[in-house]
Amino acid sequence: MTISSFKPGRVVITGYGSICSLGENSHDIWQNILNKQIGYDFWDDPGKGISSRVYGRITSPLKLNRFSKRILKNTPRFADLALIATDEAITMAFGKEQNLSEYYDLRDCGVILGTGWAGFDCSTVNYYAYSDPNTLSASAHSCFNSMPNIATSSISVNWALKGYQNTPIAACATGNIAIGDAFEVIKSGKAKMMIAGGSESLMQPFTIWSVDVLGALTKERIDLHKACCPFSLDRSGFVLSEGAAVVCLERLEDAQARNATIYGEIVGYANHSDAYVNLTTPAPDLVGRVTTIQKAITAAGISINDIDYINAHGTSTPMNDFNETLVLKEVFGSHAYNIPISSTKSYTGHLIAAAGGIETIFCLKSIENNIIPATINLNNPDPKCDLNYVPNEHLTDQPLEHVINVNYGFGGANSCLVIKRFIP
Repeated sequence: MTISSFKPGRVVITGYGSICSLGENSHDIWQNILNKQIGYDFWDDPGKGISSRVYGRITSPLKLNRFSKRILKNTPRFADLALIATDEAITMAFGKEQNLSEYYDLRDCGVILGTGWAGFDCSTVNYYAYSDPNTLSASAHSCFNSMPNIATSSISVNWALKGYQNTPIAACATGNIAIGDAFEVIKSGKAKMMIAGGSESLMQPFTIWSVDVLGALTKERIDLHKACCPFSLDRSGFVLSEGAAVVCLERLEDAQARNATIYGEIVGYANHSDAYVNLTTPAPDLVGRVTTIQKAITAAGISINDIDYINAHGTSTPMNDFNETLVLKEVFGSHAYNIPISSTKSYTGHLIAAAGGIETIFCLKSIENNIIPATINLNNPDPKCDLNYVPNEHLTDQPLEHVINVNYGFGGANSCLVIKRFIP
């Protein structure tokens, strides 16, 4: 069967995949959220000069045997994670045979896989190996290990996706931007199917130190439940976690032509910058974040009253959580108090570039199951963060039609997706 020629239209999600310290696939991760499990733990000695002691590490061996050694010789850990997440998403969308070419000319299928720091871990290891005066043991594949687009490339090669490709790099907003850009690419007629999301792994001592030295990571060393507690007075910084998450996007008519299961629809997207000189501080004028959410809702053709749930950025940092509260009040006015808002980072920690992708999946799961996941560890609410952040108990039997996923990143990157329950 051959699908019809390009025609801009509705864009739907037909598959998704993820891996992080909370689970090896989307089903397990979501079940652990429902069970209020956390995916981070203490690490006694992450490296010289590092203060933070809590991380979301994937400790089990990665299951990479289904990928070619010719691909894996070039892939750093973040790209390995991206391959695993993509394999789950494509299997979900197309079945175990993954026979995309039965439905598509693969020149119409592409990849937008973003990252924040790419193979920084690998580059560090190879540099120290190269600098060792006693041996020259750096990898001959160091060049490819360091390429920010190596995950995009590896996904393209593994599934022979010969269409549009790109690699956005926008720190913690990356995953949302990748999905939003893929949405726009399909709408414009430049592609029919896109894999989109983000991946990150920063677990080598120097790379952790480079974030920790900014004072951004959690200071908690005693109580794990205070390590990541968004919107709480106890918050002291974010938990650095590793992982990957992607979704499979298709035009509605193409997905319907092959009788695909549709899990949700992207109906709005926006991306605006803070343009603020302090790269790690949210802009006090709120303009970039406010505009991003407003434009995404406008693009969706709905009003603020149509939003049923917000998956917040919710990093558990003092400045972001308060700024985010102010932003939501500015966008929604008094109605902000009526909207359930939660931070799923309280379970996963902060996956950086993968955050937008995995939180998009959580939005889809929320719609599918009519559940709004709680913000766990919210035992001591900050009075300045006084919206309904769904403390500690999930909300069930919630008729969700429109949800939004917001992610913000170092450097002033802001992103918002509006996700809708699919109605034919």
